[in-house]
Amino acid sequence: MVLTSIPAPTGGGAKPSNVKGKRPRMSKFMRFLVTLTTVIHLPFVVAVAEALRRGGLDAPAAWAAGAALGAFGLWAFFGRARHGMNDEHRPWTTTFLVDVPYYVHWCACLYSLIPSALYLVLEPIVDLVRGAPVGPSPGFFMWTYASGLVVCGYGVTARRWFFVTRRVDIAVKDLAPELDGYTIAQLSDLHIGAYTPLWWGKRWARATNAGSPDLVVVTGDMVTSGVDFHADIADLLGELRGKDGVYVVMGNHDYFGEGEPLVTLIRDKGVHVLRNEGVVIERGGARFYLAGVDDTWTKRASLEAALAARPAGMTTVLLQHDPDRFPSAAKRDVDLVLSGHTHGGQIAVPFLGRYINASKLAHHFHVGTYRDGRATLYVHPGLGTTGPPMRLGVAPEIALLTLRRAP
Repeated sequence: MVLTSIPAPTGGGAKPSNVKGKRPRMSKFMRFLVTLTTVIHLPFVVAVAEALRRGGLDAPAAWAAGAALGAFGLWAFFGRARHGMNDEHRPWTTTFLVDVPYYVHWCACLYSLIPSALYLVLEPIVDLVRGAPVGPSPGFFMWTYASGLVVCGYGVTARRWFFVTRRVDIAVKDLAPELDGYTIAQLSDLHIGAYTPLWWGKRWARATNAGSPDLVVVTGDMVTSGVDFHADIADLLGELRGKDGVYVVMGNHDYFGEGEPLVTLIRDKGVHVLRNEGVVIERGGARFYLAGVDDTWTKRASLEAALAARPAGMTTVLLQHDPDRFPSAAKRDVDLVLSGHTHGGQIAVPFLGRYINASKLAHHFHVGTYRDGRATLYVHPGLGTTGPPMRLGVAPEIALLTLRRAP
């Protein structure tokens, strides 16, 4: 039963995005993306020119063709970025035969950037030490981009598709004996959309249900952006099965559009959405408190409200999309916090993803298990993607968490 419910604030009226008669200005984030895309295409131009020259084209024509393809790559970025800002249903032929190959190229260009920059700095030094003529070899850029196509082709296609089911034991102090072995299936960051369609997500639902979990939770970011995929998300969540139900909290991407219709659709499927509220889950005469906070990024979250009706001394599991608030939950005697948000960096060094990944640049808690006193945090690496639809070194995951009575 729901013990307390605090409605999420709807916020003030929206300000107009532009003034009539004035041309809309490009956002700072978009200016950054355009600048980045321009820079990463410079090694690509050199790579194409060198490949064409080796193929028999004269140097001026090869450079002209390379520059033209670089300009085309920059132009093509704008269409992809526009779709990313408001994800919509599009023909699969456009998505998987045009957009996905473009992102393989874009990621390969990004992959080439750091090696190319280091080469331009270090190569003259090496030449001087060797006494050789100073001058970079265009072949370096060609082979770097080619290797990027292989690596990023795998990351954009195969690595995103194959997911793992990870089983993790969570030690909980003072856990009731009847709850020892209680299983929670956690899904997070589904990002259902054009690049992660519903039929991908249904595989996750089947794998989750096959584990026969006691409880299923989804820790936010079901949406990529916009509202076009709300019905698909609700259909997917409606297929999940847990003995004690399915519970969801909202993430920041779930408000990249209007979040309230999504909540309604999800609840219509019999799935519980916890928005700064909690429920008591009972099993075999033992009970624990399951709480969920709303999104922190849009300032809807209230940990105090979520825990307000918690019975004293009861084991507590908290669903919280953003893991950075874990210390606050630990101070409130929460036993287990389940979060997502970071995607484990989405791109990490293979086999060292726990230690070297992109999310470490922005988050202290980025993937896996952390402890603070009696409290445990599990940061889910997510199932979908945002930004470039690519994963490398961080597998999409369904987490089967088993509560264990601590010694």
